[in-house]
Amino acid sequence: MTQAAPDWTLLQAFLAVADAGSLSAAARATRQSQPTMGRHIKQLEAQLGIALFRRIPSGLEPTEAALPLVEVALSMAENAARLTRMAEGRQEGLRGTVRITASRILSQYTLPPILARLRIAEPEIQIELVPSDTSENLLFREADIALRMYRPEQLDIIARHIADLPIGLYAAKSYLLRRGTPQSAEDLIDHDFIGYDRDERILRMMRAMGFEVSRDFFALRCDDQTVYWELTRAGCGIGGSQVTVAEDDPLLERVLPDLELPALPLWLAAPQALRSNPRIRRVWDFLAEALGD
Repeated sequence: MTQAAPDWTLLQAFLAVADAGSLSAAARATRQSQPTMGRHIKQLEAQLGIALFRRIPSGLEPTEAALPLVEVALSMAENAARLTRMAEGRQEGLRGTVRITASRILSQYTLPPILARLRIAEPEIQIELVPSDTSENLLFREADIALRMYRPEQLDIIARHIADLPIGLYAAKSYLLRRGTPQSAEDLIDHDFIGYDRDERILRMMRAMGFEVSRDFFALRCDDQTVYWELTRAGCGIGGSQVTVAEDDPLLERVLPDLELPALPLWLAAPQALRSNPRIRRVWDFLAEALGD
């Protein structure tokens, strides 16, 4: 007698635990309870007749017998997501929801007035905004449209370069009154800089400019970009920012405005199957026009 295929809900739980490394982390990621996640794993183990996970100091990892199932279940998830996308791409009309993900800086300082205009122009379109500095998976419905500072390379994703965002150095006027204003690039080495913690982008940029500095050069470090920006505004040191975000801030002054810094490329990305959806296409075009060079 042929064994029935496992319930897709159980396979989704299996994938979530395999990816997250624990029942609690998988429950948070899928917005389910930990007991429910544990029950789904036990049900799947009973159906398949094998142990799916073993305990390790950091949580759970797939057993040897379960490892091949991860690839199969992941392929099933990708195909299910692709099927959903194709169906959504054929929906007609503008009524409905579009989920947008963007960096926390864009989400907090740039997108609100743009989305306000979009709501006026298209009142039937509901918007879900996901501020995130991680890469949301567009194929798995974590977002319909992504604004990213790099070109996505994922298959079945279309991308469009819409702008290069200029970057400048800024400091609070209170900081400059206390420490003085740098008059040349060489003066910067004697100033307090706010850096990232684990992210090495600022380090790489400074080294490209000829400053051979290490992580310890930054006495204050934070990877959260909105907190980083508030530290700059509070006078903790010199920090980098998108010019459009900082230029009109009355607390700040641009440092060495003639200093050329690499611009941030801005890309729009969406699953290829959804570009034919009128609602998604309308939001895509609106964002491209509002944010484009």
